[in-house]
Amino acid sequence: MTQSPRNSATPGRLRLFGPLTALTGVALLVLAALAVPRSSAEPARAIPAPTLDASPSEATSAVAVLAGGCFWGVQGVFQHVTGVSNAVSGYAGGEGATAHYDKVGMGTTGHAESVKITFDPRQISYGRILQIYFSVAHDPTQLNRQGPDVGTQYRSAIFPADAEQARIAQAYIGQLDAAHAYAAPIVTRIEPDKRFYRAEAYHQDFLVRNPSYPYIVFHDLPKVEALKRLFPDLYRKEPALVAQAGN
Repeated sequence: MTQSPRNSATPGRLRLFGPLTALTGVALLVLAALAVPRSSAEPARAIPAPTLDASPSEATSAVAVLAGGCFWGVQGVFQHVTGVSNAVSGYAGGEGATAHYDKVGMGTTGHAESVKITFDPRQISYGRILQIYFSVAHDPTQLNRQGPDVGTQYRSAIFPADAEQARIAQAYIGQLDAAHAYAAPIVTRIEPDKRFYRAEAYHQDFLVRNPSYPYIVFHDLPKVEALKRLFPDLYRKEPALVAQAGN
């Protein structure tokens, strides 16, 4: 398998966002555009809702942390979900000292590119969050990769906030596998007791801020369109932006 263009030694997904001059940055953007394979996102599919879901609660806010390849696309999808108030790109699975883009990109830190989703459980349940995650946000049958991105940092993983989330996620994976919802088994890992670390500012709201960036065009915007098509009752046009959340 070839190395991901997002973290290769040549200009890739975001090595151009270091301390560069404006002119150099533009030049590298052009090179990065040429480096990105012109392929579409992983195909979305309609899948059944989970039969086991979170218990009713009076809570107005809950959190889900999910990893499914490039965090730009996962963040972009959930920013368009009704009931989601914030979706922050970051890292989970490793230690705080290595929660930095250049280190995570080496694939040796234990981290996965992840998204911390804050949602109102009165509007959308944890189970429905998982349904979107498995259906349109990524392909849960790809082991340590998503599309052109290869490495454990792109693995499919759920970082449950508590035992109930872990139980719901495990039951849903079993349900989907039993129903043969995919041609291959789901490889999503459930990794409890892992801390989430916020990614660098330049990664936040990346899809919204850079809709013409080649990687976004070919790999991530189709996921947002799939959300709109498969979940019209949960899709919202205006995204919940990290910049607007102020945290």
